[in-house]
Amino acid sequence: MKQHETIADLRAALDPLRSAGISIGVVPTMGYLHAGHLELVRRACKENDVVVVTIFVNPTQFGPREDFSTYPRDMERDLAMLRAASVDHVFTPGVDEIYPQPLETAIVPKRLGEMLIGKARPGHFTGVATVVAKLFNIVQPGRAYFGEKDFQQLTVIRRMVADLNFAVEIVGVPTVREEDGLAMSSRNVRLSPEERQAARVLSAALAEGAAMIEAGEASPEVVLGKMRATIEAQQGVALRSLDICDVGNLAAVERIDGPVVILVTAQVGPVLLIDQHEARPQPS
Repeated sequence: MKQHETIADLRAALDPLRSAGISIGVVPTMGYLHAGHLELVRRACKENDVVVVTIFVNPTQFGPREDFSTYPRDMERDLAMLRAASVDHVFTPGVDEIYPQPLETAIVPKRLGEMLIGKARPGHFTGVATVVAKLFNIVQPGRAYFGEKDFQQLTVIRRMVADLNFAVEIVGVPTVREEDGLAMSSRNVRLSPEERQAARVLSAALAEGAAMIEAGEASPEVVLGKMRATIEAQQGVALRSLDICDVGNLAAVERIDGPVVILVTAQVGPVLLIDQHEARPQPS
């Protein structure tokens, strides 16, 4: 496994491979890796000749009162995990390498970036879309791998790729969960034991809502009402948003008669957690 800290060094390593027709997959991460990231890596290794993992905590997607400075970091641990997973190249740039000067140009998702999490975190998806576009231009992969847990992020990136004609296939990988159902996240390490236990209510409520939909409940209000009651009954969990959206474009649905995604955002202690569950009515 080769580690690269500069764009020039990474490009020098990848350009000959690309010219030789070798397929390249990329897994963009912010580090502090867990089993969810490794599932992305496994999928990438299975489907590509060469795999690049990027580790970059992107400051432009954090708001002024958010957790950029406290975001967990452990580069040596991450590198050891990726080496064991047979990754070929790791890109670990500093902030000055990615942003050598203040940006004059950014990618601003409109509707998709301003709804749901984007409403609570203004500018977040501009930071995400812009850094992902930069990474795509640096690596020039054939495929890129993202977790479905960050479903709005995945949708924003898919739309960006379609709108701007990036020659990269976006692969969504199902959420990896702890044994008790909690979605894996690098931020989970910041939860106290009590907060960690309380956070389980999110996956439980999502499973509850999905079961109602699959059993034939067509009213979003009824499903959301039941889920909201479940979450709000859990001490230590502050619900921030709960939505049922069209699985393709995240539009709100008035009646559930096809595939949807249930999205939840909640504050648990110092951590803002997100999760999702796709569901569809069973054919009668």
